[in-house]
Amino acid sequence: MLFLSKNHIMDSFSMREAIDACNEALKLYSENKASVPLRTNINVPKQEGQSLYMPAYVEGKDEALGVKIVSVYPNNIKKNIPSVPATMVTLDAETGMVSAILDGTYLTQLRTGAVQGAATELLAREDAKIGALIGTGGQAECQLWAMLTARNLEEIRIFDIDFERATGFAKEMETIYKVKMIPCQIAKECVEGADVITSVTTSKQPTFQADWVKEGAHINGVGAYTPEMCEIPQEIIKKAKTVIFDTNDGVMQEAGDFIQPIESGYLTKDHYKGELGELVLGNIEGRSSQEEITIFKTVGSAVLDVFVADQIVRRAKIKQVGQEINL
Repeated sequence: MLFLSKNHIMDSFSMREAIDACNEALKLYSENKASVPLRTNINVPKQEGQSLYMPAYVEGKDEALGVKIVSVYPNNIKKNIPSVPATMVTLDAETGMVSAILDGTYLTQLRTGAVQGAATELLAREDAKIGALIGTGGQAECQLWAMLTARNLEEIRIFDIDFERATGFAKEMETIYKVKMIPCQIAKECVEGADVITSVTTSKQPTFQADWVKEGAHINGVGAYTPEMCEIPQEIIKKAKTVIFDTNDGVMQEAGDFIQPIESGYLTKDHYKGELGELVLGNIEGRSSQEEITIFKTVGSAVLDVFVADQIVRRAKIKQVGQEINL
């Protein structure tokens, strides 16, 4: 059995490979070649915690089987340990034997960035030069990395409700990626004129206004993952010609910014075009003009965790990265 830490994954798997893996995973999902049972949530009242189990099986040339385990223990902060620890377990689909254990926290960050990168690559204008990133939490760096992998952006504007944090993040990222990073004190400065806009927050209010968005922009909604959360303004959703999800079921169960306009009657479900996997397959159309606004929304799916993890394990074995453990 192979153990892969965050550093092992970083040493063996690139964002380019992760984007390609996400495309393949969602393509197989849209072809009904994936089994993704409902997430199992176990409450642990004594510890005020919760443990979540997200399994999946993916058919195809490279079968993938596994489960991601995520615990939410707010009181861990008092113990100086992570409050949301995550572990990924992959199994050999042929034998059912555990094949690897991976750092689930970094895997989640990587595949969440990568699925946004996959959408940006398929939907953003090819001449996109200016990016906007809203939110500088744990997901932010992989989101930035994915944007820069998908398009040759020359400038990234960065906004966070904590300007000092945005400034520190911008300075660090500029050193790493050698691209101009501009911290913004207000969201409007960040969004106006941007070609690719990515919002990755847990906000219950839109993080920008529709009239700030330029014609031809592409928007990624990444952070909102409950019916109460709402990052993307409904006015821009209505204006967008192409609105695509990672999975229809996931978004319409969890993403408040896309559920609420339907429930209020502001939009009808037929305004939403379909899934990214359908776009990869060529079953639906993406951007059809330079002027149209496109939107992608992701809430994540175990199919992404399991398939991307399986590809990481395969690549790590080829590169002889990781630690072998005998049970």
